[in-house]
Amino acid sequence: MQPGEDTGLQYIFPSNLVAFPTHFGTSSNTFSDPLFHLHINPKVHEFNPQITCSSNNTTSDEAGEQRFSIIDEKKERRKISNRESARRSRMRKQKHLDELWSQVIWLRNENNQLTDKLNHVSEDHERVVQENEQLKEETSELRQMIANMQLNSPYPSMIREFQDILCK
Repeated sequence: MQPGEDTGLQYIFPSNLVAFPTHFGTSSNTFSDPLFHLHINPKVHEFNPQITCSSNNTTSDEAGEQRFSIIDEKKERRKISNRESARRSRMRKQKHLDELWSQVIWLRNENNQLTDKLNHVSEDHERVVQENEQLKEETSELRQMIANMQLNSPYPSMIREFQDILCK
């Protein structure tokens, strides 16, 4: 591209901001700027990416390094945050596990105590059942004795009274 060729890319610099290029679609000179009718041609500079890149090369390198530095800092902060979060999670998990073990121990103790109570009650029940059985046998024997006495006794009315007392 040769200087002076129309590329459609034109730049206006502060030294010539009073006038605008004519190909911007403004055919009438009705702007409120009183100097617009002077038709001052703007200084047009051609866009050359190689010149722009080479002049901004150090700036873009520094900006890129700064971006990578910011990204690295964010990654490092995220790593630290994740580690801390994982540590807190492990602590919560350990605390929960400790509480569960405490509960297991308490429930086992409670279970042992209830088992002991059940065993005592079962023993008491068995003893009462045996005693009741014994008393039934004694009652049966006493009735038998009364019945025998009644047959052999000269005082049957007295035996009936005694039998009534036992049956109550």
